[in-house]
Amino acid sequence: MGRAMDRTKGGVPLLSLDAVVIDTETTGLDPRKARVIELAAARISGGKLLIEGSFRQLLRPGSELIPATATRIHGIDDAAVAESPPFVDVWSRFKALLDQKVVIGHTIGFDLAVLKRECDLAGLQWSRPRTLDTRLLAEIVAPELAGYSLEKLAAWLDVDAVDRHSALGDAVATARIFLALVPKLRECGIRTVAEAERACGALSRQLDHEARIGWIEAVEAPARIDAEQMVKRVDSYPYRHRNRDIMRTPPLFVTTNARVSDALARMMRENVSSLYVSNPETGMDGVKAAEAGVITERDVLRAIDGLGAGALELPVSRIMSRPLVSVAADAFVYRAIGRMSRLNTRHLGVVDETGRVIGALSARDLLRPQAAEGILLGDEIDAASDARALSAAWGKLPPLAESLLGEGLSGRDVAEVISSELCALSRQAAVIAEGLMREGGQGGPPSPYALVVLGSAGRGESLLAMDQDNAVIFERGEPGGSEDRWFAAFGAHVADLLHEAGVPYCKGGVMARNEAWRGSIATWRNRIDHWISRSNPSDLLSVDIFFDLRAVHGDGGLALAVRRAAFDAAVGQVTFAKLLVEGIDTPASLKFLGGIRTEAGRIDLKRAGLFGLVAAARALAIRYGIEARSTPARLAGIKACTNASESDIDALEEAHGVFFDLILAQQIEDVHHGMPPSNAVAVKQLTAREYHRLLAGLEAVTAIDVLTRDLLFNG
Repeated sequence: MGRAMDRTKGGVPLLSLDAVVIDTETTGLDPRKARVIELAAARISGGKLLIEGSFRQLLRPGSELIPATATRIHGIDDAAVAESPPFVDVWSRFKALLDQKVVIGHTIGFDLAVLKRECDLAGLQWSRPRTLDTRLLAEIVAPELAGYSLEKLAAWLDVDAVDRHSALGDAVATARIFLALVPKLRECGIRTVAEAERACGALSRQLDHEARIGWIEAVEAPARIDAEQMVKRVDSYPYRHRNRDIMRTPPLFVTTNARVSDALARMMRENVSSLYVSNPETGMDGVKAAEAGVITERDVLRAIDGLGAGALELPVSRIMSRPLVSVAADAFVYRAIGRMSRLNTRHLGVVDETGRVIGALSARDLLRPQAAEGILLGDEIDAASDARALSAAWGKLPPLAESLLGEGLSGRDVAEVISSELCALSRQAAVIAEGLMREGGQGGPPSPYALVVLGSAGRGESLLAMDQDNAVIFERGEPGGSEDRWFAAFGAHVADLLHEAGVPYCKGGVMARNEAWRGSIATWRNRIDHWISRSNPSDLLSVDIFFDLRAVHGDGGLALAVRRAAFDAAVGQVTFAKLLVEGIDTPASLKFLGGIRTEAGRIDLKRAGLFGLVAAARALAIRYGIEARSTPARLAGIKACTNASESDIDALEEAHGVFFDLILAQQIEDVHHGMPPSNAVAVKQLTAREYHRLLAGLEAVTAIDVLTRDLLFNG
């Protein structure tokens, strides 16, 4: 189920699609707990259902029992699967059926989630296939339907749905529903796999709901990616540190004849969640992992649940696990993470070269090194209920940035993380703002909408010196109308929350609370037309950052539609693109006789380097219809579709990275010294290598004006 090859299937017409339609029956509806007990697939070849060659297999869910509530739905009980193979024995055959195919399902996010969990439990490699969901496709063509269950869709489309709640019966019914939807999708202008993905991705409300209940994303489409940007987790820690660096010593042992109650008391006293177990004759020193066991808090709770209070008087040997799973002290941390995941355990012994247990690792230990900074930051933002909580979470960002830089990540890598968390912060501010509107008696949103970020956050290039750049796009409403007034108040709440949390108001007023930065789709389209026809660069102030927009909350499809309209209107408009760069004033950064110009020992690398570089890349991207957001991606697009000198473009890309490295390092240093982060770098504090890299970067950007002018008019 590799992703690299199936990306070529985006242009395949739905009418002639080769696909596999899957369904599962499980022990429950919570994908984080459910086990698969029946797996089935039906084939679609050339847009036609092939009953022959279908796949159906009952599965034994390990030692777990099938709840009666589940049996009442699908009729599968423990006796029915008693002689069936486990998932691990069937997966390779099923995976071969799916490989290189588009996979279709009804509410397929659930099926993907339970299949991934089974792979994780069995230590099997998982890679999600390219997928389509009939539930989402039906909502696209018939948003007025009262429901989208398999039964309702079958009745609406006059499709036979027999043998319901068997995996194969539901897979066949789903295949027939899909085929019946194809002509209706075509009437909506949706003809290919990629067009279907994109349309499904705009259904952010349903996708948000599915994500909240633990399903895997049903489709991967641009609108969905816009609607909820996830943090790009660039975590090199597990690959740069060894288990001996984070293990707990000494390992804590009890003997096999110790009482469970005594072991539990010691866990509480030592504030640990497990103890290792050795034989009385072996003692506590020099214990080999192969001869040791482990008892955990969960073992104790399970014993009490099954045996009652009497379990506390049992010897530890009755409930412990043996042998102790271990990992080498000299192995990198990622080995421990992988072993825990593959074996579904939370505790590992750490052994030396002779196999002796010299330390302990728990899942908590693996999280601890970065939990205070990166790992918990996203969760704390998402859980924040007011500006105070947002501020507390946001305060962890500078230490996180410093930690990631220290791990060897580039300034641009860290900027992506900062930008993603800024998007998350803005999204949560919108969630809180909606609640404040309801509490104030103004009700919920009067129209579907998207909150978008602009500028550096949209490009994924935010650093620690930032302010707000946001806007609101709503589906319907007139300027000054009731919808507009609601979103004005909403935008004010968002701005206030972000300002209080640590992201200051935009000095240029680029915030949704201001009329110029909110409006309906129709209003935004009018603005776009007005921008393109302008002739004065001073009238286009701040307009350029609109082309960096990224949706962070609400209906990402609205933002995608407006951004698409903006690019369609601007592509090829040389005069407009020229105006976007005409007013840029880049100060001279190099001395006539060599060296770098500074003010009070510093150089503002945003003004002297980044501003002109970013603006030029954006303007040229607009000119040539390059829809990439990040500056490096835009430069790559420019190099690919113009006759620009590759060495000139490569030099600009390198300069962009240098500026980010130096600015971020300076910002972290300034924060440590109680100074507000800025874009000004202290030149005398640079190493010789850093100085020469900066000098080369500043020399590269001196050619931007000539390069931009040539490419705007000549290409």
